[in-house]
Amino acid sequence: MEEKIENLTAELLAKNPQMSAGRARVWVELLWSDFESTAAKAGYDYRGADYTENLVRQLITSYGDKLHAFAGRNPKYVHLLDASDDMLQ
Repeated sequence: MEEKIENLTAELLAKNPQMSAGRARVWVELLWSDFESTAAKAGYDYRGADYTENLVRQLITSYGDKLHAFAGRNPKYVHLLDASDDMLQ
């Protein structure tokens, strides 16, 4: 799974070069765990890491360049962009 996370992080960095590597990894891990926990709470069977990887990849493709804007408007995620020293200028 570590390799999948690293690959997704690289894809997010390519999509959103404003993000640092650390911030991109946090986002990938957040999207991954949020999907899996939401699916589990809803009672869905676990579909495996490949399924989750594909879903996170779709989110990165669709919204990766806008994640920083979303986080700034959503108090649940604002801390992800709170550290300005973590962002590339």
